[in-house]
Amino acid sequence: MDQIRTKIIVGPDHRITGTVPDDVAPGEHEVTITLPAPAGRERPHESLTVADLPTHDLGPWPQGLSLRREHLYGDDGR
Repeated sequence: MDQIRTKIIVGPDHRITGTVPDDVAPGEHEVTITLPAPAGRERPHESLTVADLPTHDLGPWPQGLSLRREHLYGDDGR
């Protein structure tokens, strides 16, 4: 069995068009279509750790800061 490589075009109507070499006889042939791997995000070459992420120093917490739920939302808890 011979293998022939050629480029084809798949149109919006899903019809295939293309040209094969002269040594391919006219008639019906069985073909295999190989699709490239989907283009995805590249994995980083080096592993990333939390220490590599950017940080922002906003200074010390305000004096007397309270993050308790009742102080943030009031007595009804909302």
